[in-house]
Amino acid sequence: MNVMKASVLAATLIMAGCGGGGPSHQTTEKYYLVCANAKIPYWQEAGEGFLRAAKELKVQAEMVGPESYDAAAEKAEFQKAVAKKPAGILVSPGNPEMLRPEIDAAVAAGIPVITIDSDAPQSQRLFFVGTNNFQAGQMGGKLLAQMLKGKGRVVFFTIAGQKNLEERLNGYEAALEATPGIKIAEVFDMKGDARLAFDKTTELIEKKADVNAFVSLESLSGSEVAEVLERNKAEGKIIIAMDTSDKTLEWIEKGRIAATIMQKPYTMGYYGLRTLAEIALNKPAALQGKFAADPRSPFPVFIDTGTMLVDKSNLGSVKR
Repeated sequence: MNVMKASVLAATLIMAGCGGGGPSHQTTEKYYLVCANAKIPYWQEAGEGFLRAAKELKVQAEMVGPESYDAAAEKAEFQKAVAKKPAGILVSPGNPEMLRPEIDAAVAAGIPVITIDSDAPQSQRLFFVGTNNFQAGQMGGKLLAQMLKGKGRVVFFTIAGQKNLEERLNGYEAALEATPGIKIAEVFDMKGDARLAFDKTTELIEKKADVNAFVSLESLSGSEVAEVLERNKAEGKIIIAMDTSDKTLEWIEKGRIAATIMQKPYTMGYYGLRTLAEIALNKPAALQGKFAADPRSPFPVFIDTGTMLVDKSNLGSVKR
């Protein structure tokens, strides 16, 4: 059985207990979703799924996190959530190493923790719910190689320290190995701040840098790059974005962004809480352990919520 099928099967088994004849959820149960940039559209969408699942289960839920990207502030929010002794926590680590001891302490205290969107695989989190980020990068890389016709220079926008973005970049690099004529000109850390992506693109365009394509490994920079190119009437530049914010989809419709890689943050929030609540209701004998290496583990290692390439040809199917 392959990893994907095993993950889906394990997730199904986790969910099977929901609504069964065993213990039932209480309205006093409280769950938290902790993220590093709570106000951006991506996390608002994840929050919608999270709260929808809580409403269906008749439990309490709250999404917390800084209003702009801040891994240290996310750590503080996680600590506050743990102190309230919730039934469980979903977390998307902005900095996995920074959060690792906090996750381990929460699990040691008997609080189930599941990572979503961005993983902390060295921690004691139970498992990860989100995108296969390496495959997402490969998907974008194959399109990029095709659009550049095997030759060109590319600038990537990322947030340093986020494992999911590192995996996406690795996927792009793997896909581009077959086209040595495509070079990575720069991997720019925009620190979760859209203004830095805007300013960097402006700098490159104004000095007429030898750049043929821009790739966003996160959700914010794609529309910023498109805005700069539009203002400067810079033609012939390729943009591949990440996620499906309204701005990104508008730029695809206008033809400035060639395509974006759609994730499913709503599903991450929704399914993440459903599985977390089931674990909280029917806790195993121990929450700590090397579950990834245990052939009788009650948990999967990874639940893939899926990705899709979105361009003008299928834009209508995802526009809200």
